[in-house]
Amino acid sequence: MKDIKSALISVYHKDGIEEIAGKLSGSGVEIYSTGGTYKFIKELGIPVKSVESLTGYPSILGGRVKTLHPKIFGGILGRRDNESDIKEMEEYEIPAIDLVIVDLYPFEEYVAANAPEQEIIEKIDIGGISLIRAAAKNYKDVVIVPSKASYGKLIEILNTNGCKTSIEERKDFAANAFLVSSHYDTAIFDYFNRSANIPVFDKNITEHTELRYGENPHQKGIFFGKKELLPVQLHGKEISHNNLLDIEAAIELISDFEETTVAIIKHNNACGCASSEVLLDAWKKALAGDPVSAFGGIFITNREIDKATAEEMNKLFFEVVIAPSYEKEALEVLESKKNRIILLRADAKPADIRFRSMLGGVLLQDRDTFLEKPSDLKPVTKITPADSEIEDLLFANKLVKHSKSNAIVLAKGKQLYASGIGQTSRVDALKQAIAKAKAFGFDLHGAVMASDAYFPFGDSVEIANGEGINTVIQPGGSIRDQQSIDYCNNNGMSMVFTGKRHFKH
Repeated sequence: MKDIKSALISVYHKDGIEEIAGKLSGSGVEIYSTGGTYKFIKELGIPVKSVESLTGYPSILGGRVKTLHPKIFGGILGRRDNESDIKEMEEYEIPAIDLVIVDLYPFEEYVAANAPEQEIIEKIDIGGISLIRAAAKNYKDVVIVPSKASYGKLIEILNTNGCKTSIEERKDFAANAFLVSSHYDTAIFDYFNRSANIPVFDKNITEHTELRYGENPHQKGIFFGKKELLPVQLHGKEISHNNLLDIEAAIELISDFEETTVAIIKHNNACGCASSEVLLDAWKKALAGDPVSAFGGIFITNREIDKATAEEMNKLFFEVVIAPSYEKEALEVLESKKNRIILLRADAKPADIRFRSMLGGVLLQDRDTFLEKPSDLKPVTKITPADSEIEDLLFANKLVKHSKSNAIVLAKGKQLYASGIGQTSRVDALKQAIAKAKAFGFDLHGAVMASDAYFPFGDSVEIANGEGINTVIQPGGSIRDQQSIDYCNNNGMSMVFTGKRHFKH
């Protein structure tokens, strides 16, 4: 156990400091402080000495230099069991500092608020970060409280042990101090790297939420990130790891639609989706796509949910519903199941950068944000699609973009008829989609087909034509594209190329 006989307090956020300073002073601890913190403590009537009285130098350069002095850092870094250090501290009249309390300038808050660059630069803390690292390095003798988040832990120790700390407590504080330091430096680097574009993977996310478990009950799960990045939860049980995966997939898909649309997500893929002028109609068409898979799914729409739609949704068991808003009566209907998760999408949006762990490293890529427009479609057959078919082609192409590869989507009238997803061959994906569509009573005559990648052979368009599908959208790019084109021309089919592959693994 080590006694705290002296303390240096230099903080941005003062909440909690009154209690800490009062307890320290009441136990006879000598307190040193800087600038606004010194003034704050002094006005409380608590004995405090200015750092300037110790260093003999005033705060200079507009406050940029206050604590950067040998009498401060010597007092923190001096080893209490090292004879040479003790001798030098005595020679240069450097008092030992046993406790350092710091709360850094809120750099990230200024960046988030899009403050002027000079204001942001001035919020890069120099003295504070140096104090944190010095005190953490000498944790054997010094306690470091590196942020306001640790004030409570210090108060708990002071209440329990008085002004004494154990080596374990000091080491825990030191570990947290280096976390604070690392996170702060990463935030600064990220700001400068907006223009520098240095290739580095440097995520440092401290805010986190413990999940019930990971993908399966025997796996641990944690979500790292700010809660405000997530949709606002209005009702229901705790969101799970698998819920989060489906929620992200749902938000990414619905973000590509402007007209009134409803999608039903299961295991990150759409099992139902439809666009219509009336929300209730969109819901009924989306559900018809696969009413079996909809059980336990995730429902999402880009319009306010009304009572009539909520009543229809409420007839099914489902895990999550997401919408930009809800009518009061609709919310009452949906809240009838206590565990049902009801989310307000608010400002939640997909991240522009995607990354995943891979063989001990990290794969990073841009999110696939490309959205085909009518002008991006290149007709490659003698017959060109009609305007209504182009609408269906673009609708189907949005869905296939968000489906696990290899993927085929069949659609008609802006309604998902069926999809084949996650297959090892494109033909298998098509056969799966056809079988599903037939199982739910859809007539595929006049439907369109979308593929996430090119057809390596002409067999897929031949199979589709045999089911009455006569319009196709695909990226193109196969050395055998002509096989598919020739078959379409010989059988009265139309096909367009987009030039953009949409693999999703």
